[in-house]
Amino acid sequence: MSESTDSGPTPLTDVRVVEISNRIAGSYCGKLLIDAGADVRKIEPPQGDPLRRFTAGCSPLPHGADAPLFAYLNAGKRSLTCGPNDERYHAELAAADVVVVTANRSQANELGIDPQALLAACPQAIVVTISDFGWTGPYANRAASELTLQAWAGSAGFRGDPAGPPIAIGGELGEYMGGVFAAVGALAVRRRVGRGGAGEHLDLSMLEAVTLMQSGEWLHSQLLRVPPVTRTVEVPSIEPAKDGYVGITMVTGQQWLDFAAMVDCPELTEIPQLRFQIGRWEYRDFIRERIGPWLAERNVDEIVELGQLFRLPIAALGNGSTIRDTAYVRERDVFLRNPAGFHQPRTPWLMSRCRPAPIRAAPALGEADDEPPWPKREPNKHLSDARLPLDGIRIVDLTAFWAGPAATHALAAFGADVVKVESVQRPDGIRYSGAMRTDVDDWWEYGWVFHAMNTNKRSVTLDLGSDDGRRLFTSLVAGADVVIENFSPRVMDHFGLTADVLLEANPRLVVARMPAFGLDGPWRDRVGFAPTMEQIAGLAWVTGLPEGPPVAPRGACDPLAGIHAAFAVLAALDFAERTGQGQLVELPMIEAVLNTTAIQPIEAEVFGVTLNRRGNRGHGQAIQNLYRCAGDDDWIAVTVTTDEQWQGLVDLMGRPSWCVDARLATVAGRHGCADDIDRRLADWFSDRDLLSSVENLAAAGIPAAPVVSPSLVTDNPQLNHRGFFETLQHCRIGAARYPRPPFAPLRGQSGWLRRPPPTLGEHNDEILRDLCGLTDAELSRLASSDVIGTRPKGL
Repeated sequence: MSESTDSGPTPLTDVRVVEISNRIAGSYCGKLLIDAGADVRKIEPPQGDPLRRFTAGCSPLPHGADAPLFAYLNAGKRSLTCGPNDERYHAELAAADVVVVTANRSQANELGIDPQALLAACPQAIVVTISDFGWTGPYANRAASELTLQAWAGSAGFRGDPAGPPIAIGGELGEYMGGVFAAVGALAVRRRVGRGGAGEHLDLSMLEAVTLMQSGEWLHSQLLRVPPVTRTVEVPSIEPAKDGYVGITMVTGQQWLDFAAMVDCPELTEIPQLRFQIGRWEYRDFIRERIGPWLAERNVDEIVELGQLFRLPIAALGNGSTIRDTAYVRERDVFLRNPAGFHQPRTPWLMSRCRPAPIRAAPALGEADDEPPWPKREPNKHLSDARLPLDGIRIVDLTAFWAGPAATHALAAFGADVVKVESVQRPDGIRYSGAMRTDVDDWWEYGWVFHAMNTNKRSVTLDLGSDDGRRLFTSLVAGADVVIENFSPRVMDHFGLTADVLLEANPRLVVARMPAFGLDGPWRDRVGFAPTMEQIAGLAWVTGLPEGPPVAPRGACDPLAGIHAAFAVLAALDFAERTGQGQLVELPMIEAVLNTTAIQPIEAEVFGVTLNRRGNRGHGQAIQNLYRCAGDDDWIAVTVTTDEQWQGLVDLMGRPSWCVDARLATVAGRHGCADDIDRRLADWFSDRDLLSSVENLAAAGIPAAPVVSPSLVTDNPQLNHRGFFETLQHCRIGAARYPRPPFAPLRGQSGWLRRPPPTLGEHNDEILRDLCGLTDAELSRLASSDVIGTRPKGL
C-alpha cells in the first residue's frame, strides 16, 4: 500500500445496523459492515444464535463458551435479547439505517418484521432479507441447506468423475456469497438514501447467490452450440507429487503450451483440443500417463517454484493446519488475534487512507439489554425520485476474466456507468478462453463467462502501451469515480499508471486493485486464478471424497472475490463522497477466500482438528449426502438437521424397524450413527424416482433437491418465477438469458439488466466523443494506428 493502514478513520461512519440472523450469511453481512465502521446490534432469541454452539469438527465446547466461528463472525457486535413483543425491539428497528434479517416471509412475520410497514414508518430504512429461495415463488417456503442449494444451482452437477457421485463444494461457501451480496446491496442503497432518496426492501435469494457461483453454463450451451455439460474434473488439476498434492490451473492456451514445456512433454501440444480445459477430459488418461512420472519424481515445493519460472498458476494445497504457515500469510501479517484467543484473517481489503475497525470481543448474550436504544433518525420529508442507487457513479473498468468483471457486474446493475477498457492488442481473455466457435468470423464475441458478467457495461478499446492510449485513459480517469483492475501488479507499473499517478489526475478517485497475491510481499509476482486460491486457502482440501484426492471447486471464488471487491469499492466511495478524498484500495484475491475458509485454521488452532474431505456429508452434525435414485445417473441431495425433519423422513420411509433405535431420537445420537444411517438411506433411495422423492421430502419440510447440470438451471421454476434470468437481445447471438444480482427488482424497476454485454470496442465513438471530446478525424487516426479498434489485432 502507498500509505500506512495502521491509523486513520474507518470508511463508514454513523451507520446503524440491526442484525437478526440464525445463519452464517446474516452474521457475515454484519461482520463486513462492522469491520468497515458500522455499529451493529445483534438481536438474538433467549437461547442465543445457534452459531454460538456450532463447531464444524463437532468438537465439544467448554460449558458456557461460545464457538470460535461465532466469535469470528460477531466480533465487536452488541447483543440484545428483546423480542417482537417488546417495545425495545421495535425501537431498535425504527432507529436503524440497515436491518439484516435471515428469514423468509412467514418467518419474518413471526419475528414481527414487515418490510413495507417499516418503510412506511421509516422511508429511508434499508431492510435486507436473506432467505433460501427469496420471498416469492413456488419454493419460497421450502427448507434448504448449503448442499441442496448447490444441487439446485448446478454446482454439484458438473463436478466429479462420472464413475462416482457428483461432488459439492466443501465448506459453507454459499453462505459467505449470500452474506457479501447482502452487504453490497445495503451499501449501494445507502448511497441513494444519503443523497435524499428512498430506502428499500432488498429481497435476497440464497439460491440465486449460489447460482452466480457457476460460470453461466446455460450460456455456454447456447453460444457454443454444445450439449449440456456433464460431470468431469479438470485435467490436470490436483495431482500427486512426490510428497503430497500440487494444484495446477491452466486457463489460457499459452499456459498449456508453457506447461507442456515445463514437464518436457511436447506431445501434449500436438492435439489442438488440449489447449482448452474443456477438451482435456477426453484425453485424461493420455495426459496423466505422461505427466504422472514427472510429478512423482519431484516434491511440491520444487514443482511450485518451477511453475513460477514459467508463470504458471501452480500451488501447494493448504488446509487448516498449514494455512497460517505460508510465506504469504506470515510476511504480510494476514492473521490477527481475536480477543477469544485465536487468530483470524484480517479484512479482505486494505485502504491507503482508511483502516478497518479494530477486532473486539464478540458479545455475551444480551449484554446490551440495559443500554438505551438508538434515538430515531429525523426522517427526510422530501425524498427525491427513485433513482438507481449508483446513478451518477462512473467506473473505468480494466478488469478481465471473471473475478474483476463480477465486481463491476454487480455495481453496474445498481446503476453505475461502467466503461470497460480493453485493447485490440489484448482483449479480455475470457472472451475466448475455454473454447471457441470455429464457424463464425468474430469468434471472440461468443465467450459465455464474458456474456454473463458484462451486462450493463460499455466497451472502449485503448492501447495503454501508446502515448495516445494513456492520454485518453487519463482523460477518462479525470471524470471517473472509480478505476478498478485485476492485473498482476507489474502491469500498471509498466504502463506508468500507478495509483499515485491516477490520484494526482483525480484526487477523489477510488483506485481498486485486485492482484492475486497483493501489491507487495513474497508472492507479489505469482500468477493465480480462482482455483489457485481455492487450493491454497483450504477450500479444495475439504472438497472431494475421503478416500480420493482433493477436488477443485472450479472457480466459484472468482465471483466471491469480485463481490468482496464491490463491497470495498462502495465503502471507499462512501468515504470519498463524505470527505472529497480518494484512495488506493487493495483487494488481494487470496484474502477474500481466506475470510471464507477461516473456520479451518481457527478450529485447527482452537481444537487441534484439521477439517478434511467428507464427500457430500458436510461438517457439523447434520445427516446429509447425495443419494443415487432409480433413473439414469439421477442423484438427490438430502439434509436432515432437526428432530422434526428426522421424524418426517421416518414417516416417509414407512417407519422401518431400524429407526426404532433410541439413539436416533436426537441430533447427537444420529451423528454417532451417521455411517449406518447413510447406508440405509442409500438403499432406500436406490429404487425411487428422483423428482417425486424431492417433492415428497419438500412437503415434509426436509431440504431436498435434484442434482442438475448447470446448463439446465434455466428450467428451475423458482428461478424463472423470480425473474433471475433476464432476456436481452445481443447483436451477434440474438436473444439470450442473462443472470442478474440475487435480489428481487428494486421498487419501481422491472428488472436489473438494461443493456447486453458489449462487443469489443462497441462504444469507442460514443465514449471518446462524449467523455474525451474527440472529433471524427481524431477517431479515424486512432483506429488506423490500432490505438482503438473493434477486432483483435492480427485477425
